[in-house]
Amino acid sequence: MSNTRNTQESQGSQKSQDSQNSSKSNDKQTARKRPSPMDVLRQARGQLAELTGMEAESVSSFEQTDEGWALEVEVLELERVPDTMSLMASYQVELDADGQLTGYRRVRRYERGRSDARRPGGR
Repeated sequence: MSNTRNTQESQGSQKSQDSQNSSKSNDKQTARKRPSPMDVLRQARGQLAELTGMEAESVSSFEQTDEGWALEVEVLELERVPDTMSLMASYQVELDADGQLTGYRRVRRYERGRSDARRPGGR
């Protein structure tokens, strides 16, 4: 009887260890599935281009948020000659934690050759 009890306790202990190892393995897999910041940037540029039909020229801001990622992407909207007269636009792009685009909006249009107006305090 004591052998049976020891065997049952041993099996219960093994199941507990297997469960803990499985949860650690799942944590590692979840961590591996999460895209890197560079992957997120590439995905954002590609998804925005697919939706708008315009290629992203640069990413001017990028940050991780509670919901996922927030970026500001510069896009060439209208090519002109000379190039300094081309119309550019800044798009605010939001992505979920997996790097999937959840929304975007144009926040600014400007000529490529123009700089931002000076703001008080040097900003």
